[in-house]
Amino acid sequence: MSMLRNSAPRQRHLLSTTSTVLIAPIGLLVLGAASVGAIWAGSNLPAIGWVVALAYQVISTALLLTALRRQRTARFGWANAITATRSAMVGIVTGLVASSFVGPIPTALLVGLTIPALALDAVDGWVARRTDTKTQLGARFDGEVDAFLILALSSFVAETLGWWVLAIGLMRYVFLVAGWVLPWLSSRLPYRYWRKVVTAVQGIALTLAASGLVPTVVAAVAVGIALALLVESFGRDVLWLAARRSGGPPPAEDRPRGDGEHDHGDGVDHDRLGYEGEAPHLGDAEKSHGER
Repeated sequence: MSMLRNSAPRQRHLLSTTSTVLIAPIGLLVLGAASVGAIWAGSNLPAIGWVVALAYQVISTALLLTALRRQRTARFGWANAITATRSAMVGIVTGLVASSFVGPIPTALLVGLTIPALALDAVDGWVARRTDTKTQLGARFDGEVDAFLILALSSFVAETLGWWVLAIGLMRYVFLVAGWVLPWLSSRLPYRYWRKVVTAVQGIALTLAASGLVPTVVAAVAVGIALALLVESFGRDVLWLAARRSGGPPPAEDRPRGDGEHDHGDGVDHDRLGYEGEAPHLGDAEKSHGER
């Protein structure tokens, strides 16, 4: 009985803390939805874009709230707030891309939102490290936002350069689906700084092509290089996983460290751990297009 009495206040405190954490995402959802409404109300953009942008805001926030409750997160944190702000920008970009399929859109607005969304990708990780609030949930949230932004940009650029560009945005998702069919493809991968470089090249090349500031040939070459680097990176990972599955030893420089997903840390000290089995699996940095 004494134990039950002592646990009750702790449970009430946990529920209260969890409820407080949920306020921040809901508030950011309201601000994001207001921004979407203001942009579409003040322009002649197709209504489909407004619907898509608002749907992104609602669905992404609902998924985040579910994850926060499941993880029983104690506080939302500034790093997650920055990522949520980036997510709101990605939602508007996604709406603009959807609008572009049925009518002209202000490219300057799309690029003007994409550049800070990409730049802030480094800021949220820096804030998480400086405030000692690195979490696996935050890193996963960051990566998913990056992945969807790349998918939206590749869809927009594909209208000009051809549908082959969609391979950049879809490759990560195809790899995830392949992992459901072939479980060995979903095994942990070693950390590689190269994935961070490839991710940056994707964002820069797609933004340059979307801006329309360079000739089509130059844009196609830049995006083609980004795609080639992505194929090389994914191919190397598949070969590494295949070699491990067959029992062959991986190269010394490819020794797994943690889950291999986040270049800047995800709440797990990969340098200290040294073995993949000591860290939970979240995927791969290349497949999530981002790191924290």
